[in-house]
Amino acid sequence: MSLIEIDAVGKSWGTTTALQSMSLRIEPGSFCVLLGPSGCGKSTTLRIIAGLESATSGRVLIDGHDVTHRPPAQRGIAMVFQNYALFPHLSVGQNIGFGLSVRKVPKAEAAQRVAQAADMLGLSHLLERRPAQLSGGQQQRVALGRALVAQARVCLMDEPLSNLDAQLRQEMRTELRELQQRLGLTVVYVTHDQTEAMSMADQVVLLNQGRVEQCAAPRALYAEPATTFAARFIGTPPMNLVRLDQGCIAGTDLRVAAAHAHWLGLRPEAVVLADGGVGGFVHSQEYLGADAVLRCAVGTEFITVRAPGHQAPSVQGTAVHLRWQAHDQHVFDADGRRIAA
Repeated sequence: MSLIEIDAVGKSWGTTTALQSMSLRIEPGSFCVLLGPSGCGKSTTLRIIAGLESATSGRVLIDGHDVTHRPPAQRGIAMVFQNYALFPHLSVGQNIGFGLSVRKVPKAEAAQRVAQAADMLGLSHLLERRPAQLSGGQQQRVALGRALVAQARVCLMDEPLSNLDAQLRQEMRTELRELQQRLGLTVVYVTHDQTEAMSMADQVVLLNQGRVEQCAAPRALYAEPATTFAARFIGTPPMNLVRLDQGCIAGTDLRVAAAHAHWLGLRPEAVVLADGGVGGFVHSQEYLGADAVLRCAVGTEFITVRAPGHQAPSVQGTAVHLRWQAHDQHVFDADGRRIAA
């Protein structure tokens, strides 16, 4: 396991800036997820750590050693790509051990490492097959096995599960996390899927337009989003952001915050249908069986409510009353920054 430090790293091409002086510390043996929408700089960050891209400014340190200008082979890292990058003409065993043969590792040691990795990943009975004869999940394990046999201190993963179906993605998330913990690897994992980030990570780095929007553990990121961007990006359905007018919900006289607050944030699951609450009506709904997601008009704003499916009204335009606890409110200023309670 290794400590990774990114010190004021920037990346630009001409007038285009991909990263804006990013600083980040990734603890040894942790699972760090770089999360964000397309174009936010997460893959660029990963490639700079790997040495596949050069930073325009700043430094990359691994275990205190400046590796900014070292080639990938001298950084002690392994990488798993989105498309797996398997050689179709080689067997599973040959694919896993390819890097060892390039490094001229003795055959006996290489065979032992391949066997250990295959056993760990449940591939021992597939070593003679070709990639075309494998399922998507099995191909993913082969790509991971190739990274493991290198015995690298750091494992970098660029959206490795995006090509799998939903059920297999869920299974592989669990397997990857268990494997990382068992081996004590320092993993940096890129994804745009918040479910992957929240279920796997020790540390989530939420990126937006080339800068760190918020860096926190999954629970902290969900419970106390630092900005309106973080509030809307994390959570399914996303957090309600209700516009305030002099501390009141726009279009009503219901005061919920100080006059300088600009946005009120409410998680849909924190809002309940209850008598005596804030009046509104059902504008639309999505029935999900156990739950129903209601979009309710309150004043000139809309509040999404996640309600039990049997409790939710089924007729559009039905009058409802909404209630929430004061401690479930998140308040943001005009710049979208969180205001302390």
